[in-house]
Amino acid sequence: MSKERKVLQVVDGYPKQVGDGFEIHSPMPSARIRQVSLFLLLDHAGPTDYAPGQQQKGVDEHPHRGFETVTIVYQGRLEHRDSAGNYGKIIPGGIQWMTAASSVVHEEKHEKEFSKKGGTLEMIQLWVNLPAKYKMSEPKYQDITPEKVKEIEVDHSLVRIIAGSYNEAEGPATTYTPLDLFDIRMSANKTLKLPVKTGYNLGMYVVKGSINVGNKTIGEAQMAVFDWDGQYVTVEAQEDTMLLFLSGVPINEPVANYGPFILNNPDELKQAIEDYQSGKMGSLAAPV
Repeated sequence: MSKERKVLQVVDGYPKQVGDGFEIHSPMPSARIRQVSLFLLLDHAGPTDYAPGQQQKGVDEHPHRGFETVTIVYQGRLEHRDSAGNYGKIIPGGIQWMTAASSVVHEEKHEKEFSKKGGTLEMIQLWVNLPAKYKMSEPKYQDITPEKVKEIEVDHSLVRIIAGSYNEAEGPATTYTPLDLFDIRMSANKTLKLPVKTGYNLGMYVVKGSINVGNKTIGEAQMAVFDWDGQYVTVEAQEDTMLLFLSGVPINEPVANYGPFILNNPDELKQAIEDYQSGKMGSLAAPV
């Protein structure tokens, strides 16, 4: 007999500033939350309005090692370039999945034309951990344009499958550890029953709107963490809602982190810092 999962926690995102172009609400990492391994960070930027005629804002050159960054754009446009020679523009509905692994140096900024014209920017960045055996693998870059994302309509709701699978539909992203990442759009007063795979944990973040799950209400910029016992959740939209469904097989390994490095022990962190400072992680060419 199938059983519905229950909400363990509802956590608010706390405000912070990243670079000079991202005003963030972040529910994790935080001492207030039981982490949803293998997801380690969720930063929700915006929606923020930017005036036209500005210089490019964002985050300048910086390194990563030991994990992946996943950037989902809802409004506005971003640009990315890295030390592996990758360059990309992320438009609304698009996703960038960057596997830093052994090391990548990159920058993330508002797209040049967006900076000139101005507009509203809203995006989410996730940090996805890698198992120890993959942390020093070759970097990889997945440019997932909107048309590559598998979309299915279920009970008057739209489920955009970024990674993993929903029923028979598969998302375009390739991953090192089994996970499901869905971008879900629900209309007011609609109900959606979402399956949760055995052995997967579960978190849901409300990008916009509000939902009821069981006897809990989760509002905008809040994250719900669920228990392990059950094969599905039932979501009721109180208003037009956008939410992110994060579920996966946990990585049960030690986590040692320092800034942009997520490894397994302090010695590995020390080595990462030395490698970056000595230039072994590479650098970016001057922008065109």
